[in-house]
Amino acid sequence: MQLLNFTIIKLTVCLITGIVIGYFLYIPLQISLYLTLSLFLILVVSFIIAKNQFTKTIWFGIISFLSMISVGVLTTNLHNEINFPNHYSHYILKDEDASQTISFRIREVLKPGNYYNKYIVDVLEVEDTKTNGKTLLNIEKDSLYSALKVDNIYITKTNFKNLIHPLNPNQFDYKNYLEKKYIYHQLFIKNQSLLKVSSKTHTLFGIANNLREFINTKLKPYHFKPDELAIINALFLGQRQDISREVYSSYTNAGAIHILAVSGLHVGIILLILNLVFKPIERFKHGYFFKTFIIVFILWSFAVIAGLSASVTRAVTMFSIVAIAMNLKRPTNVYNTLAISMLIILLFKPLFIFDVGFQLSYLAVFAIVSIDPLLYNLWKPKYKIVDIYWHTLTITIAAQFGIIPVSLYYFHQFPGLFFISNLAIIPLLGIILGFGILVIILATVNILPQFLASIFGYVISAMNSVVGWISNQEAFLFKDIPFGILYVITSYLIIIALIKLFIKRNYKSLRFFLITILIFQASAIYIKFQSPENQFIIFHKSRYSLIGNVTKNNITIAHDFDSITQLKNKIIKDYTVGNYINSIETDSIQSIYLLNNKTILVIDSLGVYNIKSVQPNYVLLRQSPKLNLNRLIDSIKPNYIIADGSNYKSYIEHWEAICKKRKLPFHQTSKKGAFIINY
Repeated sequence: MQLLNFTIIKLTVCLITGIVIGYFLYIPLQISLYLTLSLFLILVVSFIIAKNQFTKTIWFGIISFLSMISVGVLTTNLHNEINFPNHYSHYILKDEDASQTISFRIREVLKPGNYYNKYIVDVLEVEDTKTNGKTLLNIEKDSLYSALKVDNIYITKTNFKNLIHPLNPNQFDYKNYLEKKYIYHQLFIKNQSLLKVSSKTHTLFGIANNLREFINTKLKPYHFKPDELAIINALFLGQRQDISREVYSSYTNAGAIHILAVSGLHVGIILLILNLVFKPIERFKHGYFFKTFIIVFILWSFAVIAGLSASVTRAVTMFSIVAIAMNLKRPTNVYNTLAISMLIILLFKPLFIFDVGFQLSYLAVFAIVSIDPLLYNLWKPKYKIVDIYWHTLTITIAAQFGIIPVSLYYFHQFPGLFFISNLAIIPLLGIILGFGILVIILATVNILPQFLASIFGYVISAMNSVVGWISNQEAFLFKDIPFGILYVITSYLIIIALIKLFIKRNYKSLRFFLITILIFQASAIYIKFQSPENQFIIFHKSRYSLIGNVTKNNITIAHDFDSITQLKNKIIKDYTVGNYINSIETDSIQSIYLLNNKTILVIDSLGVYNIKSVQPNYVLLRQSPKLNLNRLIDSIKPNYIIADGSNYKSYIEHWEAICKKRKLPFHQTSKKGAFIINY
């Protein structure tokens, strides 16, 4: 089937193109607005001319596609509140140390970090000026204070901090991640500096949060274990903040993390249940209309309760279209349904296109509807139970074809036993969801028998145990797989060629498949030549020193970590995976590094630097050496001073002031990130 024969799919592709252009290229809001209006005016005129002349021209199609691209650019700009004059960022003082009175409303509770509880907040006022826009709120953890609740309004006096890029190469870019959610700054405050403001305003997010809290309050008397309650919140309320790191890692390593994300599978089961429950309404006048309205309303209510994540929004939008088509007795094409749902979502949430969950969910569904029929038709089991498990296996394999390249790009690991976890859980997931919905409903009306709650708890624990056992088979978990964007593109070309060859086994399909293999190999060769050959890196690690020296696909690491820090450290793994480095060696930190014609002198806490044999180009200060920097500069005349994360902050500020006065370049890794020398 030629997907691009569907007009709606072409328009969706054009919209996505426009969103990408609007995000990466700065196009002022007014220009994008005028351009869109002009193109739509031309489109209307060309449509009238073509209609009157009874002729089809290529120009109408071209203008239509250009108009949709322009709509994508305009949508991106319209949803970015920073383009409007009342965004809080226009009222931030230039002096970063100056405090301002800020009023904000809690919008979303995030998973807490090691030292801070994290929230997304709506900024309501800055110095009595009404504003809008979202920012990240970090509050120091304090056992004496309870967590903030959604919709609560607070006033505080603090200053906006800029988000920072990752300090080491190839680390996760949290700043970029937040900017794709239209979040550009963050606040750091203590509980004591918050003043709560009474407010009767309730948003959809607040109502949804209150409902989730109400359900959890009703479930608590039934003594569910913490992990059981966390899984219930994930499966039925779309909240994964309370899942322990161990359980979350188990589901990830077992290739079953999609089970915890409310997605098409969950929403599809809910739609079937709702369709069955409200079937009697069909007997009344306009029954189909009211039934459809009720089902769609319940689905979107569930989406709001689940937090309107990318996956649940996609699933609810798609199944809302399916529900309308079912009850209007209209035939539907699954590709059109997917494209329409994507088009609608991106018009309201354009930057969802960069969301990993959004990408994986659509790729999985496209792969399932395209590949699963081909695999399923290979064998027709006679027995129903065998057929269920066979179809589950084919769906699982088809979904993996769709998501493996993107999954490797983002997560760099592949769970080899993914099919076992899916075969063990997915055929029973409908029963688990139905059972869970019954338990929640009975608990909320206070008529849930304890034995039912206990049985459901055992079911959740059993599911966790199965997933935990599968994840512990580490021999089948392939980690730290280097996989860049070129590999992603060429992998999808190979998958498309393989499907085409499977459908039509002819010379043309075989030739296309072999060409894609050659393209993949060419990409691998290109990537290999792009990898760093001679590179010296002074990484940033708070309270420690970490140095790497890359020579021809090998990196030698030197550090002063303790055993616990060494186990938890991911800096080197991120760097080696991102740069396709296979070999890692360890060494002690040297006093002098000779890099071809460049020399690095390392001065530690002893402060010894009396050398006469070499004149260093760079001086690395580590572990807070007590020295006279002016005397050092006069003595050895370095070209650059570097201070890593192992030094005291007061020392670094003093050194920076001296270098600034003497106009000598100074690099502080805690501000500027890792220092890299190519030699």
